[in-house]
Amino acid sequence: MLKKILVFSLFLIAVNLLVADGFIVIPPPHQPITNPQPFPLEVVYHHVSVDIDGQAATTHIDQVFYNPTSSRLEGYYIFPIPKGAVLKDFTMFINGKETPAELLPADKARKIYEDIVRQMKDPALLEYNELGIFKVRIFPIEPHSEKKVTMSYREILNEDNGTMEYLYPLNTEKFSSKPLKDVSVKVEIKSPKKLKNIYCPTHEVDIVRHDEMNAVVSYEETNARPDTDFKLYFDTSSDKFGLSLLTYKNPAEDGYFFLSATPALQFDDAEINAKDITFVLDVSGSMADKKLKQAKQALIYCIENLNKDDRFEVIRFSTEAYGLFKKLSPATRENMDSAEDFVRKLTPVGGTNIEEALTMAIKPESSPDRPHMVIFMTDGKPTIGEKDEDKLIEKIKRTNKNNIRIFTFGIGNEINTHLLDKITELTKATRSYISPEEDIEIKISNFYDKVQSPVLTDVVLSYKDPINVYQEYPQPLPDIFKGSNLTILGRYENHGNSKVTVSGKLKGKEMNYQFPVYFAMN
Repeated sequence: MLKKILVFSLFLIAVNLLVADGFIVIPPPHQPITNPQPFPLEVVYHHVSVDIDGQAATTHIDQVFYNPTSSRLEGYYIFPIPKGAVLKDFTMFINGKETPAELLPADKARKIYEDIVRQMKDPALLEYNELGIFKVRIFPIEPHSEKKVTMSYREILNEDNGTMEYLYPLNTEKFSSKPLKDVSVKVEIKSPKKLKNIYCPTHEVDIVRHDEMNAVVSYEETNARPDTDFKLYFDTSSDKFGLSLLTYKNPAEDGYFFLSATPALQFDDAEINAKDITFVLDVSGSMADKKLKQAKQALIYCIENLNKDDRFEVIRFSTEAYGLFKKLSPATRENMDSAEDFVRKLTPVGGTNIEEALTMAIKPESSPDRPHMVIFMTDGKPTIGEKDEDKLIEKIKRTNKNNIRIFTFGIGNEINTHLLDKITELTKATRSYISPEEDIEIKISNFYDKVQSPVLTDVVLSYKDPINVYQEYPQPLPDIFKGSNLTILGRYENHGNSKVTVSGKLKGKEMNYQFPVYFAMN
């Protein structure tokens, strides 16, 4: 059922738009050949940069196609126009020479698609037969040579209930005869109002907020064959919290919804929860060389960025666990310097005693008005102490009386993923896995940037009549941190105007934020 909710929730986001990126179609030659291919070209790379200023979006595209055949080819570069979009300032260059493009309405474009489908016996293009197109003849495409296409266009973004949406078509890169060596999308957002929710449901992106009104969203992948359009949603608000809601409802059944809540980027120190945080680092022999060096650098970064009212502890473990302060200590300059010096001197040796490390980490008493979290970094399976994962989980459950969140980082390929998954699920936290090719320092420091400033803990969402919500995911809800967002998927009964209340605790005090919303009838 959860899988069905996720599928429908992503469907409701995409339901209004269908587009495709530019691609080159090679018509069949005059002489008949066996099994002609409409897409024999390879896409070498595909780079997209987007500037969004208010509601105006300018998209710049840089593509290189390669002809791997021994034949000189003639083709048509086809760029399907997003349904309902009004494109302006469309320019195209082929190998550096500006080339005029022919704009065809949907009815003429449909004939081109149907001709290709009939000649090539390839029905893939039928999904675009309701769209207009830009068409350009490209000749010659020499054998074993590249053809570079650059283009740009402007459009005005749609706004729905305060939520802006930008869509860039990557779907047709599935027509490349080989995976792309490099594909990237970079979106720079400049907003006249404060940005709240920024969310990409289709691709794993990096979001960097320069300030309250400017952000950069980046997606990059190598050796890929993208088959999903890139979709980005964002909204603006001057309130402490922003909330956006997307709904989809078939009249014959209950609806599906996607909800996103984001706190303001700027909070006064008095509005941020002071936290207790315990850093736990695996220094067993298997962490030697690059892994431990990067993990130490990441840990020093975390210590250096503690908030002034935080308390912290550093635990290193291998055959046995050792805590630097033996308690949660204030984040004074003196304590931070001592901790950083302690981390720099760590060396890899011994086995992996996860039981003793976690028992020590969750032992300190926590204050009820401040969250306590553990950042746990390991590259292996337990080899000393309790090694049975079920017994280890049961012990954590018995001893974690303060409901401490344990965020886990699994480094490398030899980790016990089942154990780390169970630990994070039990403690209502998250886990991340870092492959040998990834940069440990960047991955951990990026995560810490998101969780270093809690603004709402013990979060609960409620909905005013007539809306009845069920099958919400995730449950229980995670804490909300400055610069992060809370995303919820679920189903709903009835329809109409309602209010969503986001409740939680800030420094032990109950806080409530209300938002008027509308759940669609169909």
